[in-house]
Amino acid sequence: MKFSRVITLVSLIGASLSASAAQSVDILITRGHILSMDSALTEYESGFVAVKDGRIVAVGPQEKASDYRAGTLLDVDGDLVLPGFINTHTHASMSLLRSLGDDVPDRLHKYMFPLEKQFVSREMVRLGAELGNVEMLKGGVTTYADMYYFEDEVAKAVDEIGMRAVLGQTVIQYPQADAKTAEEGIDYAVNFIKSYADHPRITPAFAPHAPYTNTTGTLQKISALSEEFGVPVLTHLAESEREEEVIAERSGGLSPVAYLESIGVLNNNLIGAHVIRVSNQDIALLKKHHVGVAHNMSANIKSAKGVAPVTEMLKQGVDVGLGTDGPMSGNTLSLIDEFNQVAKLHKLWTNDRTNMPAVEVIKMATSGSAKVLNMENEIGSLEKSKRADIIVIDTKSPNMTPVYNPYSVLVYSAYATNVRHSIVEGKLLMKDRNVLTVDESDIVKRATEFSNKIKQALKAQNKPVL
Repeated sequence: MKFSRVITLVSLIGASLSASAAQSVDILITRGHILSMDSALTEYESGFVAVKDGRIVAVGPQEKASDYRAGTLLDVDGDLVLPGFINTHTHASMSLLRSLGDDVPDRLHKYMFPLEKQFVSREMVRLGAELGNVEMLKGGVTTYADMYYFEDEVAKAVDEIGMRAVLGQTVIQYPQADAKTAEEGIDYAVNFIKSYADHPRITPAFAPHAPYTNTTGTLQKISALSEEFGVPVLTHLAESEREEEVIAERSGGLSPVAYLESIGVLNNNLIGAHVIRVSNQDIALLKKHHVGVAHNMSANIKSAKGVAPVTEMLKQGVDVGLGTDGPMSGNTLSLIDEFNQVAKLHKLWTNDRTNMPAVEVIKMATSGSAKVLNMENEIGSLEKSKRADIIVIDTKSPNMTPVYNPYSVLVYSAYATNVRHSIVEGKLLMKDRNVLTVDESDIVKRATEFSNKIKQALKAQNKPVL
């Protein structure tokens, strides 16, 4: 009896010593199916991730989890754990204009631009960004690249919810709500960039709308300033026939990509969205100058503009990430909704069932998108010392059961609603689908009220809600 008590006492002392020896962390995710998305695609069917001070301190097999003790423990019971998805191109504030003008010809110039001229304001941009942020966070997006007006209002919304973002202030040659000229737009962008230069989660950027909606001088000035401030340049590139025609006339027959090279603005600060209408020579130029490409399959399909030759881009070594485009183009801000279409349409387009395998799609949504944004040293994979941007995806839902190949399940079966938890910079922003940092119901209520104002205004002007 005494001997039994001695053993028990020794066991308790040993357990106490073991606990005290464990490293203290902020968040510990245990019993997860870990998809690290590192260069080796390291995977742990049962593993853990430890987070402290906004960074990942360890990733490994479950038996090593006892080396850590946490203030917040997330036992995810076999659910998928992977880096947060990165949306490389959107216009989040346009969520307030969703479902307007969906099936009209020349929508951008005949419907969208006039609509924005009438309704874009600081209030609209802030509220639309709040709505878009909630949608993206609940769909597993932890970082996004945005182009719009009053981008400082988008930054306030990003700061409040706690996400990470690259935010580009739009510059365009036509008068807009926040700038009457391109020069004013550049000044606005410079002030915005200076204001957010040291923010830990927000990267300010220039966003010339497109090559054909800005002059050569404007594009060159923005490129020079981007080098001076060390910030990205976001733009629509090689997206439409109209763009090709305008640029060819301006440049003596050059393609949009070749034109940008000829004026000296192709470089690794540049991130081109869409990049549909390109030749192999254009792709070689993108690779040569390390230009990142944001692939927006849903928006490209809906606009009937064609299929970007992403297979060839990847073959030539161009960095390609995934984007949703704005909520008037692809209509949702769910990157997960893009996965299925990206995989399937590229197979159809190339008549090759083996093309665009599921793992390639998830790479584009994580590590690939991080490279596009020149943030691969900080985010895009679950590795020691990287920023702790992490999502957990439920594997117990009917559509996610069973899981033989986790990449296939994510690409061909997952819904945005399967995302359970979202962590950014080591902070839990969503737990069990409840957003913790903003009031989702209040945002939806205010967005609905704003949409009623738009309906009333259109009705008063005898304009159809198409």
